[in-house]
Amino acid sequence: MDLTNNTRPSTEEIIAAVPGLAPYPRAAVVLASEHGEPTVHQSSVGGPLLWPADEPWPHCGVPDEKSASGSPASAMLAVVQVYRRDAPGDWWPEGKDVFQLLWCPNVHWDPPAPQADVSPVAEIRWRNSADVTRILGSPPLPVRQEDPGYGYSPVPCTLIPVPLLDFPYAQGLPDAELVESVLEYVEATGDGNDVITYVAGIKFGGWPSWHLTGPVRHTVPHLWRPVRSAVHRGK
Repeated sequence: MDLTNNTRPSTEEIIAAVPGLAPYPRAAVVLASEHGEPTVHQSSVGGPLLWPADEPWPHCGVPDEKSASGSPASAMLAVVQVYRRDAPGDWWPEGKDVFQLLWCPNVHWDPPAPQADVSPVAEIRWRNSADVTRILGSPPLPVRQEDPGYGYSPVPCTLIPVPLLDFPYAQGLPDAELVESVLEYVEATGDGNDVITYVAGIKFGGWPSWHLTGPVRHTVPHLWRPVRSAVHRGK
């Protein structure tokens, strides 16, 4: 069963309906979440990270507007950890087999570049798991965490890898006629929502998803290898 989107037509059905998409599928892996109690040796959302005991834990460098002191001392939260074995592909840096994403659990409306406005201030690490011989046992906790409604405090989940052939966002295609054909097919598929290019889960590889912003150029943050086009939050 496709855990990422069980209403998505097969790759063969999509290409049969829109033959112009035949050159475009890209290999990807979507990691679907399932509530659990992950360990540092598993891919996870909101789980413990394989973090070296002698490496400082990241803290948000942006002052907390809601803190009484205005201090930037809020420790970041572990958000995602993915092992290469669960998402193999040529998108991994050489010699690395662990991807880690952390972010500040508080909203910052106007953070400094290259961070995006009204988005989590993020940090990324790529690691070689064999280099981590002593693991940090208890990471520091944030001084304050935003209200749960912002969704910045992840619930611990394990991740289930689902291989996928991914298609590009329609408006990112170079041919206007092909764009129109894709949009017509999307409208006729399922309940009219885009189940072709909008897959739920954390995606490695494939095409960028522009459903929130439209196709625009983004400056990538420090250590954020061009995985903005390869790692995405789903619905």
